[in-house]
This record gives sequence, structure tokens and C-alpha cells, in this order.
Amino acid sequence: MHDPLATGRRAALRAIAIQAVAAALVALAFLVTGPRPALAATAGGVAMLAGNALAAAVALGGGIRPARAAFARLLLGMLGKWVLVLVLVAVALQVWRLPPLPLLAGVAVGLLVYLPALNLRSANELRTRGGKVEREH
Repeated sequence: MHDPLATGRRAALRAIAIQAVAAALVALAFLVTGPRPALAATAGGVAMLAGNALAAAVALGGGIRPARAAFARLLLGMLGKWVLVLVLVAVALQVWRLPPLPLLAGVAVGLLVYLPALNLRSANELRTRGGKVEREH
């Protein structure tokens, strides 16, 4: 049986894991300039990571619903994502006084990596037929 929500959850988890690796690499790159810029890059990456995890949980968490309800969950998830990202960035800038450039670099990398990573197909989603590999649709 084909479960589109399970496929979406697996894709979101895979994309979040790839996003975490990219955020860690950005933090390591900023570690050369010092611990505070590395912490800022980490905070930016974690903000996007938490936002995307929240959006995926809200959008995919309600089971199969009518189109209007599914679209509303998608919009609510996106709204929650950006509110959470903005709050975490504001806390990092105002409360922790982290440098803004590495923070924004962490956010940008998290944003740029997530969507392509979301569209990657795993080896389990490829089907072999007669020696020919075809993608599932």
C-alpha cells in the first residue's frame, strides 16, 4: 500500500538531516574566525532546522485530509516556521549579542540546502524493472 504521508515524512527527515550537516559545515568554517562567529552560524542553522522541522510536523501531522484542510496545514506550518526562525534570530542578536553576518550565513545555508535536499530520492525509492532503473512517481 502506498502512503504518501509516510513518503513525505521520510523526505522531510532526510532533508532536515542534510540541512543539519550543512549547518555544521558552515559553523566549522566560521570557527576559523573564532568561537562567537561559529556559535552565531550554528544558531542560524539551528533556527532554520527548527523552523523546517516545525513546518514539516504541522503540514504532515494531521493525516489525510481534504484539500482545503491540507492547504491550511501547509500555510500554518510555513507561518510557524518563519515566526520561529525570526524569534530565534532575534534572540540570538538581541539577547546573546551574536555577530549578525555568521548568523545570517547559517540561516541562508539552511534555507538554500533544505529544498534541494527535500527533492532527493533515496535508493529505496528507486524501482528496478528488467535491469532498467526507473523513478517512482
